[in-house]
Amino acid sequence: MTTDNAYKVKWGVLGTGWISHQFVTDLAHAANGVAYAVGSRSLESAEKFATDHGVPVAYATYEELVNDPEVDAVYIGTPHPLHKDNALLALRAGKAVLCEKPFTVNSAELEEIAAYAKHNKLFLMEAMWSRFIPAIAKVREWIAAGRIGEVRLVKADLGFRADWNPEGRLLNPKLGGGALLDVGIYPISFASMVLGPHPEQIHSTVHIGETGVDEHFSLLLSYGGGVTASINGGVRLNLLNEAYIFGTEGHIMVPGTLVNPTKAVLHSADGVTETFEEQRESIGYAYEAEEVGRCLEAGLTESPVITLDESVAILKLLDRVRGQWGLVYPGEAELKQH
Repeated sequence: MTTDNAYKVKWGVLGTGWISHQFVTDLAHAANGVAYAVGSRSLESAEKFATDHGVPVAYATYEELVNDPEVDAVYIGTPHPLHKDNALLALRAGKAVLCEKPFTVNSAELEEIAAYAKHNKLFLMEAMWSRFIPAIAKVREWIAAGRIGEVRLVKADLGFRADWNPEGRLLNPKLGGGALLDVGIYPISFASMVLGPHPEQIHSTVHIGETGVDEHFSLLLSYGGGVTASINGGVRLNLLNEAYIFGTEGHIMVPGTLVNPTKAVLHSADGVTETFEEQRESIGYAYEAEEVGRCLEAGLTESPVITLDESVAILKLLDRVRGQWGLVYPGEAELKQH
């Protein structure tokens, strides 16, 4: 992220919440992108965001933002029940889209926007920023090189104890609250990266809190042949937030935080330990922004690192899990249990 690049994506930021602040702050570290415009539901919010981050253009509506001809790509940082409509708005304006995770509340919503993007040859990607963090890229490299042999088990946890706020995003069912869609998608996506998004069997347990959303859960994904993934997540429960990949010839540990790690450690069966550690100034969001720039410059309509088909498959997995729990968000059709 230190080299200049002649190709610069002009980003439009849709939404002015906390995650949008993080993304735009980190764009300063991206070699191939710059924050050009921001859109909110009020001019006051947009102008404050623009002033805080040095963004040249502020719009009082999302429609004005996506219809600005200078905007190359739109970053969507709104709550996930709004993602479908926001993404379709940007795509229908002909924009490339990077949409915060989870892509949508359920797979049917994502299939609709993915079909539109594919039909119209428009770029669309889930902002699963952890996929593009160098430590996670190193994990993929080690596995591909066979450094730990055949992978047999993935264990990944992510959880924290949020303050009690029934109306807040994490615990409010109207906002798609709960652990699965917020923190759970990270370890599930990690397991998908290693083992794929199509387990043969899914076993789960859950604690549904008094607001009606999942406060913590455990999953056991079986891929056949003894290959499994053990996943835990919580928004009212502190977990270790680490990940392990166990193979026939060693194992890999991602310590500290699964979301934004700076370190990965490989332990081979012969006793050799190899550590990858990154020193950086950026938060880490710049890596996903740079991936969008690379894809657009290459004429791609999706990233090979996290394809639309994989994002859809992951959401289908989440749908199956919620079907087991009987957890349906307001406005959703009943989810079927598989």
